[in-house]
Amino acid sequence: MLTELDLLDIKALQEVCELEGGFHLKLNFDMLENRAENSKDDFFYYENGRLVGFLGSYYFGNKVELCGMVHPNYRRRGIFSKLLEMGLEEVKKRNVRNILLNAPTSSQTAKAFLKNIPCTFTVAEYQMKWHKTELTEDPAIIVRPSISNDDWEAEVQLDVLGFGLYENEARKMQQEIRKDSNEQWLIIEANGRTAGKMRVDEKDGDAWIYGFAIYPELRGKGIGRKALSKVVKMEHQKGLSIFLEVEAKNARALGLYESCGFRSYHSQDYYEFLKVNKN
Repeated sequence: MLTELDLLDIKALQEVCELEGGFHLKLNFDMLENRAENSKDDFFYYENGRLVGFLGSYYFGNKVELCGMVHPNYRRRGIFSKLLEMGLEEVKKRNVRNILLNAPTSSQTAKAFLKNIPCTFTVAEYQMKWHKTELTEDPAIIVRPSISNDDWEAEVQLDVLGFGLYENEARKMQQEIRKDSNEQWLIIEANGRTAGKMRVDEKDGDAWIYGFAIYPELRGKGIGRKALSKVVKMEHQKGLSIFLEVEAKNARALGLYESCGFRSYHSQDYYEFLKVNKN
């Protein structure tokens, strides 16, 4: 469990690194703020009482994402290599199938470092922000809170079908995310049946949309666009800025989001670490 001081130190270091590099680091503060007690997911490097290096591990079912930073004045001293070694040692104790190293697309420092790491580029992910656009609603599409066991089961299956998780991984991830979460868990209904789901996290004047998935057999019918439009209008009426993330290779999702008024403003590159422990 991270303390308030830990979080302040991470944010201060993030601001320095982003200002110097002109990029955005994906440090998942929603997860950092809800770490389990005694978790070994975060690694710190201090000098003279000042945080100058940090690495966070973020588990999503069958994969883990690693993202970190080192203060510009303390680079080329092996600090990040040491943090990464510590992070990988902990990761290999757990049952994960994929280890992904996350770096801002525009970070030349990260790219230079990764050239010496056994990894291969996997995918780019866009962070997108909604720009005011005329949206249409359909009364046949309902977005409501997830409240029942049937809703829970639908969310698990949608994570399996939409994000490639094993069922046991999807159940575990659902339990972990819900444990200390204040997010809105939403079910999408079309013509009286469950069609999909999403989550909305409102914080500090922003609304982030996560876990958006539609059953495969119902895709391409406009259900996702209409449901997303409904949620965007709801969040906009609250005066919130609206954000989401999408993988660049997911052309269908990218087109859907753009048609609803979302535009890319940052991107992150993901590299698969090749020395994965298969035990």
